[in-house]
Amino acid sequence: MLNLDRLRTLDALARHGSVSGAAEGLHITTSAVSQQLAKLEREVGQRLLAKHGRGVRLTDAGRLLAEHAARILSQVAIAQSDLEAQRGQVAGELRLSAFPTAARGLFPTALAALRAEHPALRLRSCELEPERGIRAVVRGDLDLAVVLDWYNKPMPLPDGLVKASILDDPADVAMPVGHPLAGRDEVDLTEFAEDEWITWGEGEFCHEWLMFTLRSRGIEPILGHRAAETHTQLGLVAAGLGVCVVPLLGRHPMPPGVVAVPLKQRVRRHVYVVWRADADRRPSIRAAVRALRAAGERITGRPEASAAPPASGSPTT
Repeated sequence: MLNLDRLRTLDALARHGSVSGAAEGLHITTSAVSQQLAKLEREVGQRLLAKHGRGVRLTDAGRLLAEHAARILSQVAIAQSDLEAQRGQVAGELRLSAFPTAARGLFPTALAALRAEHPALRLRSCELEPERGIRAVVRGDLDLAVVLDWYNKPMPLPDGLVKASILDDPADVAMPVGHPLAGRDEVDLTEFAEDEWITWGEGEFCHEWLMFTLRSRGIEPILGHRAAETHTQLGLVAAGLGVCVVPLLGRHPMPPGVVAVPLKQRVRRHVYVVWRADADRRPSIRAAVRALRAAGERITGRPEASAAPPASGSPTT
């Protein structure tokens, strides 16, 4: 009989590409990973790993068994999800992430409500940028990730994930109160062609969106400063160091000396939560989606299109 824990270790190695990555994903030591894989090799009577430089690679037999392991573990997850659904209890552990402004704007309300309503549910949360959160859900390191895309730049999702909308997050341009456009009711992006922009980190999805959007409007952006957090960006704006795009989520309180003016283009971020389809029936996931949507409704003042999580296996936007 193949041991599930050892198959899980092999699956982690195949997904992460290294012994250290598998150990980090499974929250065990590299020695434990090596021991599990050595035992699995003895069980199947074939070499599953071969040395490759300073690391290892899967042999043909290793890749074959890893493919089977992924399917077996997915079926185990579906079975666990179905059993939890039949029992109907929101219990166990739920691991979730959110990008920084969502972690600040949604998690305190949503996670506190979950803890109060479901005391048997253990919650583990962290901040991750959308791309990293999605990868962690695909790998099985997280159960849920709150992610985003923009009205004109969708975030591609891998197969096997389900998503549910949390809120549409309107974004304005933040500028110093002394800026020539600060008194306007609305502004156009083309009016900031000579301004310095305060943006996100190089390679981050929101930074790439801003560059794409400005260039699509005929603006070659002047980049002044970079900051991952909205409030850091707003602090730089307050100091007169540039302008930035500021979504509603996580914006408040606005620092003194900064004004946010709506854009004529009505720029919005779509904030949603993703999870693996094979865990879709877990009551804890469905309870978390409801709590996140309720927290989003408190921010926007209106419910999302559907008040309940989507039906099993049915992605929503």
